[in-house]
Amino acid sequence: MEEQGMQEQQQQHSESNKPKVGTKGFKDFVRLIASTNPPKLILTVALILTLIQTTAGLIVPLMTKGLIDGLTTSALNKSVIFLLLGAFVIQAIASGISIYMLNYAGQRVVATLRTKLWNKVLSLRMPYFDRNRTGDTMSRITNDTSQIMTLIADYLVSFVSNIVAVIGGVALLFYLDWVMSLIILSLVPLTMLILLPVGRKMYKISKKQQDEMAGLTSVLSQVISEIRLVKAYGTEKQESEAGDSRIRKMFAFGLQEARILALIGPLFTFVMTAVLVVILGVGGMRVASGILSPGELVAFILLLFQVIMPMGQFTTLYSRLQKVVGATERIQAILADEEEPDHNTKLAPQGNETIAFHDVHFSYVTGEEVLHGINLTVPTRKVTAIVGPSGSGKSTLFSLLEQFYLPDSGHISYGGEEITTYSLASWRSKIGYVSQESPLMAGTIKDNITYGLNREVTMEEIRRAAEMAYSADFIDKLPQGFDTEVGERGMKLSGGQRQRIAIARALLRSPDILMLDEATSSLDSTSEYEVQQALSNLMEGRTTIVIAHRLSTVVDSDQIVVLEHGHVTGTGTHAELINTHPVYRELAQKQFVAQDGEGSTSSNGEIQNKE
Repeated sequence: MEEQGMQEQQQQHSESNKPKVGTKGFKDFVRLIASTNPPKLILTVALILTLIQTTAGLIVPLMTKGLIDGLTTSALNKSVIFLLLGAFVIQAIASGISIYMLNYAGQRVVATLRTKLWNKVLSLRMPYFDRNRTGDTMSRITNDTSQIMTLIADYLVSFVSNIVAVIGGVALLFYLDWVMSLIILSLVPLTMLILLPVGRKMYKISKKQQDEMAGLTSVLSQVISEIRLVKAYGTEKQESEAGDSRIRKMFAFGLQEARILALIGPLFTFVMTAVLVVILGVGGMRVASGILSPGELVAFILLLFQVIMPMGQFTTLYSRLQKVVGATERIQAILADEEEPDHNTKLAPQGNETIAFHDVHFSYVTGEEVLHGINLTVPTRKVTAIVGPSGSGKSTLFSLLEQFYLPDSGHISYGGEEITTYSLASWRSKIGYVSQESPLMAGTIKDNITYGLNREVTMEEIRRAAEMAYSADFIDKLPQGFDTEVGERGMKLSGGQRQRIAIARALLRSPDILMLDEATSSLDSTSEYEVQQALSNLMEGRTTIVIAHRLSTVVDSDQIVVLEHGHVTGTGTHAELINTHPVYRELAQKQFVAQDGEGSTSSNGEIQNKE
């Protein structure tokens, strides 16, 4: 029920989370880059060097003019040749340094942005992860930021230099011959007619490409992480088809982009060639009539290329910018999402205090309440078990206690104070959580036992925790002992071994509050016995809350809470509930009879009396 609520919430918010075409656009991109505190000095120097390179490039045609006109009079001017060579050298040096600086700036901006995104993702509230696939988020941090880096490194400053080249080039063209310059200016409206529709089309295609890339990343991430499930159920073909479908869609969008580029390139080349032919024809006549010198015509053609090339790059830049705008919107969507509220500086009190739920209501999806007015007291240093049918809200209570979610109304208190008044770090440091799965991180056994500790620990402390968790014996038998790699998600260890590593981690954390989510339900009898012994050591002197599906594991609890459809319907000891709670009694009868056959064990003697 709870999982279904999360899925429905994901569907409800998926559309609203998608960026809207054309909103904010370039301004959002500028604000995003500014938020990364880019290296302004380096960008400024790169810009100056690029301008020097551009200026030197504009001077070259004028020097060429003097050189060619000098050749016609049989007087070779050596100073012009040296100036020409000097301009080439300055161009090369300025270009090389500016390229390096721009790439440095681009890499630094993207590294800062990725760090910012990563830290943001880690601080997001759980509802974000409920409604967004892991692969989508990964794609935002990797692929979308790469789009931004490419724009900065390859296009950003060159855009400014291209503007200078076009303005300076056009001015020099008018200086050389205003008639032919007017012919060139006719390119501007023609270029805009090509540029704007193509840019809008590229924007739509690039957004769809990025969506499909994120979808493919999600499919790959999910399938690879659950490859054992895929192979166990023989769904390789099904998953292959799902991946192939994404790849084919990306291929189709890639072809659409290729068709646009295939149209732009030849069309632009045709227009430029036509203009060049016209310029050569008109220029030839003006040279023949003595209006232009041969050197001026050559200089005019060289300048023409220096104007045409940047104009051609504007088309590419515009297309690239459209892609980056789409990437920016997706990144901004993450950065704008709600973070966990961690503005409090008040530290949670040391030691054990009473936990109380006060009229707590909660829903994953608005209008579909999961918990209905929960009132519950968890006594200090006692064991409280929460039982009830699947979907009754047991795990949701744990999530609220961890502050993964906040109640819609009501509150949870610890020692009389609302837990939301404490800083999240100090509150969560008081809690030790051992789940049915006991997830481990890739790394060594030692890394996993010490995971999440904010203090230095000695090897003796680690070994003592392992011994209390009944895990030291099997760890010592491993080839590398505590330095043994556990594999992704701890798959190199058995279920019981993973559970005991998780218990050792909780012991080393030494929490005041212990939460156990059916920590032994998936183990065989031998492993269960060892884990139960380890849990006994862990539970000693701590406030313990246990989610139980098997009543045999909680019959000795100090308090048992029956939860049904989000309502607390009973509270008491096992014996009290057997006498007063029909649903609990029925559940106990079914479980104990199923376990004991004739129902002759002492744990269910009270049930037999009632029968």
